[in-house]
Amino acid sequence: QVQLVESGGGLVQAGGSLRLSCAASGLTFSSYAVGWFRQAAGKQRELVATIMRDGRKNYQDSMKGRFTISRDNAKNTVFLQMNSLKPEDTAVYYCAAGLSWRYWGQGTQVTVSS
Repeated sequence: QVQLVESGGGLVQAGGSLRLSCAASGLTFSSYAVGWFRQAAGKQRELVATIMRDGRKNYQDSMKGRFTISRDNAKNTVFLQMNSLKPEDTAVYYCAAGLSWRYWGQGTQVTVSS
């Protein structure tokens, strides 16, 4: 059974940083593309960043230079380092993996205060 578990969310002031983690069981992250998504209240879920099997990374334009996705194969964990956070980054952040993003975590709340 595949399980993705996010952690690291919380309350931070604008300009601060958080590092989110997504740990997997039943699935090897290095064999799949892994994505971070977010959904703010009243808005559609949006893609934040992806890391491909070969390590290539892609970011939504508004996150470039502020967010960094990385993967630790030994820990089977994917991270999202978020710097220079803005109130508009407030959302529930999810990780996903598998073909057509078949597997999802439960999400972790990130709240950025102004």
